[in-house]
Amino acid sequence: MTSITEQPCYTLVSYPIENESVTEAKLKEDLERGDVSVKISALKKVMYQLLNGEKMPSILMTIIRFVLPSQDHMIKKLLLIFWEIVPKTGQDGKLLHEMILVCDAYRKDLEHPNEFIRGSTLRFLCKLKEAELLEPLMPAIRACLEHRHSYVRRNAVFAIYTIYRNFEYLIPDAPELVFDFLEKEQDASCKRNAFMMLIHVDQERALDYLSSCIDQVHSFNEILQLVIVELIYKVCIANPQERARFIKCIYNLLNSSSNAVRYEAAGTLVTLSSAPTAIKAAATNYIELILKESDNNVKLIVLDKLIKLKESPAHEKVLQELVMDILRVLSSPDLEVRKKTLDLVLDLVTLRNIEEVVMVLKKEITKTHTEGEQDESGNYRQLLVRTLHSCCVKYPDVAPTVVPMLAEFLGDTNEQAALDVLLFIREAVLKFTSLKSVILEKLLENFNSIRNVKIHRHALWILGEHCTETNDILTVIKEIKEGLGEMPIVDDEMRRMAGNKDEEEEEVDVKSSNSRMVTADGTYATQSALVSKTTNSANEETRPALRTYLMKGDFFIGSAIGSTLTKLALRFIELDSNKSHQNKICAEAMLIMASIIHYGQSGLPEKPITEDDVDRLAVCIKVLGERNGFLNQIFNVECRNAITSMLEGSRDVTEYGQGDNNKQVVKAQADESIAFLQLFTKADQSVAENQFEISLLQAIGNPINKKDEENISSKLSKVAQLTGFSDPIYAEAYVNVNQYDIVLDVLIVNQTSDTLQNVTLELATLGDLKLVEKPSPVMLGAHDFSNIKASVKVASTENGIIFGNIVYDVSGGSGDRNCVVLNDIHIDIMDYIMPASCTDSEFRTMWAEFEWENKVSVNTNITDTREYLDHIIKCTNMKCLTPEKAISGTCGFMAANLYAKSIFGEDALANLSIEKPLEGGADALVIGHIRIRAKSQGMALSLGDKINLSQKKTVKN
Repeated sequence: MTSITEQPCYTLVSYPIENESVTEAKLKEDLERGDVSVKISALKKVMYQLLNGEKMPSILMTIIRFVLPSQDHMIKKLLLIFWEIVPKTGQDGKLLHEMILVCDAYRKDLEHPNEFIRGSTLRFLCKLKEAELLEPLMPAIRACLEHRHSYVRRNAVFAIYTIYRNFEYLIPDAPELVFDFLEKEQDASCKRNAFMMLIHVDQERALDYLSSCIDQVHSFNEILQLVIVELIYKVCIANPQERARFIKCIYNLLNSSSNAVRYEAAGTLVTLSSAPTAIKAAATNYIELILKESDNNVKLIVLDKLIKLKESPAHEKVLQELVMDILRVLSSPDLEVRKKTLDLVLDLVTLRNIEEVVMVLKKEITKTHTEGEQDESGNYRQLLVRTLHSCCVKYPDVAPTVVPMLAEFLGDTNEQAALDVLLFIREAVLKFTSLKSVILEKLLENFNSIRNVKIHRHALWILGEHCTETNDILTVIKEIKEGLGEMPIVDDEMRRMAGNKDEEEEEVDVKSSNSRMVTADGTYATQSALVSKTTNSANEETRPALRTYLMKGDFFIGSAIGSTLTKLALRFIELDSNKSHQNKICAEAMLIMASIIHYGQSGLPEKPITEDDVDRLAVCIKVLGERNGFLNQIFNVECRNAITSMLEGSRDVTEYGQGDNNKQVVKAQADESIAFLQLFTKADQSVAENQFEISLLQAIGNPINKKDEENISSKLSKVAQLTGFSDPIYAEAYVNVNQYDIVLDVLIVNQTSDTLQNVTLELATLGDLKLVEKPSPVMLGAHDFSNIKASVKVASTENGIIFGNIVYDVSGGSGDRNCVVLNDIHIDIMDYIMPASCTDSEFRTMWAEFEWENKVSVNTNITDTREYLDHIIKCTNMKCLTPEKAISGTCGFMAANLYAKSIFGEDALANLSIEKPLEGGADALVIGHIRIRAKSQGMALSLGDKINLSQKKTVKN
């Protein structure tokens, strides 16, 4: 919401000025000439010289005599800027005599017949800080309130407001004057400005006006409604008893035609009332705004409001009733909006609405399947699968309807979506024993529809691990045989190749007809027919999926087939006591594995089989040949224990069936006593003194414990010394980083006995930093100090540098400009990086996509691998994605994946590969390297520099 003090005024940015070095005499000569264009150019150059600190005392009278009387609009606009920047007082601090003539020119412009000149002059007067100049103009400013044009009237209100705020004695009746103006005014913009002024200077009058027209608020203009919402918010926060008086007005504004008003009204309603009806009205309003707005940024902002609303337990119950309405937001095509919506719904789902939510999500999945196979559709389907997975985790009762439906998407062309389905099935078949038969049946039904080798490999593992019935075992073996085709593979492929060569020979059969035909001219002709029989490769029989993978050289799935067949055969031996049946199953399995090895070593596939796959298949053949009980235990028991242990050690593991039990724990009870320092008895005087000492230490910044010491040190580390102690001006800056902004709070101290005038902080930046505005100059008395604030915008996560100087004039000195150069301020990248988490598949996908890599060699004084990992995590604000079980132990080697995200949405990945050499014993230093990958070059380089600078741990004496 725009404040009354933030209205725009003319600045030099609108009028570029050439950087030329010209003499004052030349400028005076150009200003005295009659050509308008020359005067405009000369006036720009004068302003440029003044802004650079040049003093031109004699130029002022030239401009008053030869430029001020001009009626050219461009000159008048430039003069408004000139009067704003030109010094209006002398060295003694008194107003220059020449400014009396300028004041008369102001008065004439305020009475000018052109409304634009009047309004521009009124806006300029808002910048004047000299009461002597404003006092003669007050009658003319008052008269502008009755001008026929609204542009003049609304700027007259602004001028009256700023004058009343700075010099109240010049217009003491301003509130009453503006209140009368507000009651008579019809223009919306003028009413808005007048109402805004009353809010700031006389809130009682603003409330009186609002009370008189509260029933007509819904018919007001948007800008006036926004101001009314702001007033109600301020009044009700300051005086809660007024809530009942204005709550109805806020409810009416929820039905405004302006989305901005509805948004502000909903936020105000939530702040003023915690009643369920109010929360429901505000939440419903937010949902409608999301559905109606087309801008994705607006949708995300309003979604954040709903998420914040959910954080309160009382409000969460209200939002749970609106879950189905929130699900309507899924109609938005933006993936980020859908992701936030699904996360919100997942937090709000309860036992009462879980079935309805699952039904909607199943419809959405079906809809994405019919829309086509675009990237966005596949990614959205992936999000839906994960949400359904989480719903089944919280409420296992819905699993029977979800799991069979999801199994149909195993043949999805989006590998990640199909993999998520399969990982869900892998977990569900372990957790939901009652659904085991249904899951395996659906998996076998869709086994042939799978077209991705990774999905096929996972499916084979699930079938081999969980098929415990004789019929299921035989069915799986049959599916594998159909997937591989005829056995042996080499002989079948040789026959295919030989058959293709024969078919490629074209047979041409030419049949000639001796029948004669009579043409149009009466002659005879002979007709013949040419018949060509060809068979091309397009008619070649398509090979099964598993055979296709082997032909392309992917024999890893061959080892998965061998492992699956071994488990099934060993389990079949336990179920069927018939020796001939046992030998038949084992022989078929051994034939398939031997055929895969033979085919891989025959030279027919694109890539030969690897030694690891050969060894794996050979071991499986030997196990089936020997049928050892120990190996049977490994294949059928230990493998199951390994996957169970892996799922339990997962970092995102959640107990199935927890439902609504995972709620926030109350850390302070309602009836818990509160110790007030003033109410301590004499018997507790020692406790009171201790409390007083603790409060005093906290006030002066002394650490009470280690945590307080760390907080104080972290704050002190953000103070940068800019100048030396022997400089005329001492300066230091506190660097406060707030998301996209950096606020520099600069303390400047005058260390001399002179008065310093026009003390200006001049800053510049390197990197993706941008100075928002130039700090205003200040005046420092002898040994005086002042605080100057400067804002810097940050555009990306890259190391930036802020540098500059302080320039000033010495009162009564030679008139030369003095300068103190400042030390550089280096912006730390860690202020913008936050720990984040992602799944293993997402990490691998980003690792493959990101093109910028930075490899950092480990150079540290740390001797323990785990200690080094913790040190890097602390220094880089990254999160370790590797489970605790994988990085625990004392083997001397460690590999870990780290992940972080910047506030700008940039991802940073890191892979830590370190070891502790055995040669050095216990004092051996950790060695290895860290590979960093990011989407942008600056992110990868900056993070690498940070790791390089902070690898070694500081040793405290």
